[in-house]
Amino acid sequence: MSVTFQKYHLEHHRYQGVDGIDMDIPSYTEGHVVSNTFCKMLWVLLQLFFYAFRPLVLNPKPPGLWEASNFLVQLTFDATLLYFCGWKSFAYLILATFLGGGMHPMAGHFISEHYVFQKGQETYSYYGPLNMLTWSVGYHNEHHDFPRIPGSKLHKVKKIAPEFYEGFSYYKSWSQVIYMYIMDRTVGPFSRIKRKPHSSRREKKD
Repeated sequence: MSVTFQKYHLEHHRYQGVDGIDMDIPSYTEGHVVSNTFCKMLWVLLQLFFYAFRPLVLNPKPPGLWEASNFLVQLTFDATLLYFCGWKSFAYLILATFLGGGMHPMAGHFISEHYVFQKGQETYSYYGPLNMLTWSVGYHNEHHDFPRIPGSKLHKVKKIAPEFYEGFSYYKSWSQVIYMYIMDRTVGPFSRIKRKPHSSRREKKD
């Protein structure tokens, strides 16, 4: 749900790379099981499933009023769709969601953003044509520098201050990122930069 995602996404920005807080970091189980080409291919196909349910298992948060409202709206829409259009239309949306979040070229942004292909670089941007269809979600270094700038204007950050981004590695193809992730035996769920939380942050969280 969008409301729940917002909570975890804010923590991803504030505690990037911290185990147990940043839910963008794959679990130890994922890292140990997804260790070969076949398992990585399955993981990519189901990455939206892991992305959605990982926080509920590793760092659950009590739902609030906005989440209840979000859930009610979704149930109402689903029930209306089933009543007027039948199961096939509902199944289409479910399958399209997993296709769009799996092997689809645009889903490459999930992997391209923080999986380490270039040693020493934690965050990567994508400067390709699909940014025109995704509200410039590929400008990920820019997004982490200025998270409050809307995606539709992130390209202007690089245009205004190119000297801060020209030295970084970047991608021109999300499809290539998916291929490299699956086929490169040196890359997997553990290919992330991790850090330990400061004691003050732990206390604040507790």
